Amino acid sequence: MGQAFDEIWGHGGPDSPREELAGLARWMQGVPPRELRRRLQAAEATFRQLGITFAVYGDSEAAERIIPFDIVPRVFMPDEWARLSKGLVQRTQAINAFLDDIYGERRILKAGVLPPDLIFGNNQFRPEIAGIRPPHGVWAHICGIDLVRTGPDEFFVLEDNARTPSGVSYMLENREAMIRLCPELFRNFRVAAVDSYPDRLLETMRSVAPERAGAHPVCVVLTPGHFNSAYYEHSFIADSMGVELVEPADLLIDDDCVYMQTVSGRVRVDVIYRRIDDDYIDPVVFRPDSLLGVPGLIAAYRAGNVALVNAPGNGIADDKAIYSYMPEIVRFYSDSEPLLPNVETWRCREPEAFKYVLDHLDELVVKLVDGSGGYGMLVGPTASKAEIEDFRRALIAEPQRYIAQPTLALSTVPTLTDAGLSPRHVDFRPFVLTGAKDVQVVPGGLTRVALKEGSLVVNSSQGGGTKDSFVLLDDGPPAQVQSMGGMTQRQGGR
Repeated sequence: MGQAFDEIWGHGGPDSPREELAGLARWMQGVPPRELRRRLQAAEATFRQLGITFAVYGDSEAAERIIPFDIVPRVFMPDEWARLSKGLVQRTQAINAFLDDIYGERRILKAGVLPPDLIFGNNQFRPEIAGIRPPHGVWAHICGIDLVRTGPDEFFVLEDNARTPSGVSYMLENREAMIRLCPELFRNFRVAAVDSYPDRLLETMRSVAPERAGAHPVCVVLTPGHFNSAYYEHSFIADSMGVELVEPADLLIDDDCVYMQTVSGRVRVDVIYRRIDDDYIDPVVFRPDSLLGVPGLIAAYRAGNVALVNAPGNGIADDKAIYSYMPEIVRFYSDSEPLLPNVETWRCREPEAFKYVLDHLDELVVKLVDGSGGYGMLVGPTASKAEIEDFRRALIAEPQRYIAQPTLALSTVPTLTDAGLSPRHVDFRPFVLTGAKDVQVVPGGLTRVALKEGSLVVNSSQGGGTKDSFVLLDDGPPAQVQSMGGMTQRQGGR
């Protein structure tokens, strides 16, 4: 792994930053580390006061904790963002087409693009919903496409998240903190606003409501409850959209229609943004022992009486073995070359690739095809010999469960540490909304940062933190610009 490209300092270090971000570099040098640390502590105190916490399942300490926040923003230039946005739209459209196809006509299998066992032998494929077409044909209403960067112009998709991508609340709260603590940055830079996300999400949800819902569909956010690690985000999103946050016990099914029980009586529900995994969402269809589900919900969905955001069955698009075929999937459905490349990937289910991976375990990152959260993976260059040998045994036992990728020199962004500002590796999760009429890329996203020196693992459950993500606007017509006075915008342009 070579020297990492720093997104502010480039390859020149603090004294020779990238020309286009010299102003931000001057700000970093001009604010004393003690003042940066004071602002950082103020942000973390606010997050704790607001209850912006998460839990790590299986953690013996089990305490709710805040995700560490860093005061130095990550910045995207206008031309970079325009290029990324086009690629994100193309990829999201391909994901939706793929899901619609494999649960319908399965043209991609008939054409021989994918091996059928990769679909039918995958535990994320849900045969129970084959033949169902969601309202308006949209499956992945909210996509989080994780990106990594390795150089000035080199961006790669690391993975796709089409089930229940999380992190929006951190994107919005990080921006609130930056506006309050670093207002000078919003005077010096034209930063695209992100606070329209709840309105955009609600607009997306309403657009995919069943046609009988009329002009004012009833939308809700379905949470498993306050014991869930992402409960803060569930309540934050519902509150931001001005819709009800409901638990499974609040919903009932009658004659294949969904109703919310309120103090005023039943209210029919048209769109559910569900934050419960497929396995638990309906005990009649999936796990009969689930206490989190709504019995009969899939029957109502099959009857076309409710839209589920995101659709059940989307997990197949998150699978990392499917990810390895995404370039072919994009070509098949768009008849064009992918604008965002994948990271090179070896499928361990294939004998030649498997042999290569076994011979190079100390050089590669190896992941479970259905893994998430940084669990079930090996980072070869930083693993001990014992860890590599343990992983080798697991890999030999079930090679079809793993993929491998080269260890990339992920880009870094200066981050406040005990020793001052130091580069730390980052990735990026932008959010893409697909409604009945259009696909929107939110001009920002969640930057995750590996706070341990040299670490490539950015997941919060593994000790990672977050940064605000600035998308700079060009000097064209006025657009949605973040105001330093609060979460206000100047409207116009595009």
